Amino acid sequence: MEAEEALECIKQIFEERKGKVVLLSKLEEKVFLLSWQGMNYSQMPSKIKKSNLTAKAYTEQYLKEIGKSLNDKIKRILNIDDLDKRNLREELENFFERNYNYHTKKLSYITAPEPNYTTSPELPNNTVSERNQNPFIPFSGRVEEKYLFFDREREIRRIFEVLNSGSSIVLIGEEGIGKSSLLWMINQQAKIFLKSERQPVFLDLNLLHNESQFYSELCHEIGIPESKDYQLTRNLRSCNKILLAIDNVGKLTGEGFTRNIRDYLRGFAEGSNAPLKLVLAATEPLNNLFNDSQEQGNTSPLAGICQEEHIHPWNEATMRTFITNRLARTSVSFTEEEIIQLIQESGGHPRKLMQLCYQTYSRYVESLQ
Repeated sequence: MEAEEALECIKQIFEERKGKVVLLSKLEEKVFLLSWQGMNYSQMPSKIKKSNLTAKAYTEQYLKEIGKSLNDKIKRILNIDDLDKRNLREELENFFERNYNYHTKKLSYITAPEPNYTTSPELPNNTVSERNQNPFIPFSGRVEEKYLFFDREREIRRIFEVLNSGSSIVLIGEEGIGKSSLLWMINQQAKIFLKSERQPVFLDLNLLHNESQFYSELCHEIGIPESKDYQLTRNLRSCNKILLAIDNVGKLTGEGFTRNIRDYLRGFAEGSNAPLKLVLAATEPLNNLFNDSQEQGNTSPLAGICQEEHIHPWNEATMRTFITNRLARTSVSFTEEEIIQLIQESGGHPRKLMQLCYQTYSRYVESLQ
């Protein structure tokens, strides 16, 4: 099968996703065609030209990110677990061989819809245990799947407004309020909603313990040689502009980190056309978090360039909608008394509400077995 025909098949499948159409960008289409032809990511920048001929070429790392996102879409929709760039053509040709009618040029295979907790379709005729898999997941850690992410449309709109105005931003909220999930989602949607192209990079400081590890991970995620100080400065100026999302930024107050790293980040994020734009997640305002700056009579370097976006608990209406939507694909219903108790005990904290709902749902399923 030729690359163009394979791409049309993929697009046909995506278009059949009624109610939740998944589209490919022009750049994803180009990466797909070149991958099908066996081209490495290192060869692609010279083959994919930007419409603005004076702009810098796409970097190898940026195209890798596009390719990974594309592969994840295809894996999820076609239910092919073992799919990556190395076996893309082989796996898809096997899939098309089983499901493609060469006479009608149509696929006989209809993909299962991606879980969507914002609608309430009829339940499939499955067994009780299949219908009643607990929908209140993940009950710990950040939400990384878009179809599991709920609410926060206003915050997302506001964050991209700030970023598109040329500023950096910090998300401030209590533990368990959903900052990490929101930060992850901003990182995933940057390619769509940023007016000026930036390569999204995500760092979780809970996994890093000193400045050396920070710089090493930063360089790895950007796709530049490991470096720091002046050499890192040169490397950053030579690559595409970066949107750097840093989760648990309060870790920078711990042992192994100094103010120097905050000064460095500010230096690269200052100005509307800076090499870096920052999206940070913190439990308190940066001036309070980094009080070593106040001891020297200064403000925090990062507070000076980051606008604050406070992340608040869900209200009662949002919590009720969340519970209803998650239960929509199951045969379980919570009583009004249970819902009131869940709302009161969670206090509007998404993580706490998720955990309480998970426990309540588990008790229902146990009673059915």
